[in-house]
Amino acid sequence: MDVLIHAVVGLHIIGIAALLGGFMTQMKAMGKGEARMVPAMLHGALTMLVTGVALVGLNQVEGNTLNTVKIGVKLALLVVILGLVYVKRDDEKVEAAAFGTVGALTAVNVFVAVLWT
Repeated sequence: MDVLIHAVVGLHIIGIAALLGGFMTQMKAMGKGEARMVPAMLHGALTMLVTGVALVGLNQVEGNTLNTVKIGVKLALLVVILGLVYVKRDDEKVEAAAFGTVGALTAVNVFVAVLWT
C-alpha cells in the first residue's frame, strides 16, 4: 500500500508542476496584459484534485491520522484555483489580477503542504 500512496503523491506533484508550469510560461504575457489560462493549468488542477482525494482515501484506509483542517484549507484553495482556471479557460486574455491570483494561491497551496505539520 505504501508504494501506491507514494505513486499517487508523485502524480499529485506532477499536477502541481503542470499548474505552476503553465502559470510560469504565461508570466511574461501577464506583464503585457496578454496572459491566458493554458490547458496545462486546468489539467494540473484537476490532477491535483483527483489525486488529493485519492490520497485522503488511501491514508484513511491505512488508518493514518489526518489533519482535516489542513486538508480543508488545501481543498478550499484548490477549488478557488480550479474555478478561476475553468471559468477563464476560453478567454483570449485574462486580467492580470485573476491570473496572478491563480499563481499566488498555487504557491500558497504548496507552502501549506510542506510547512503545515
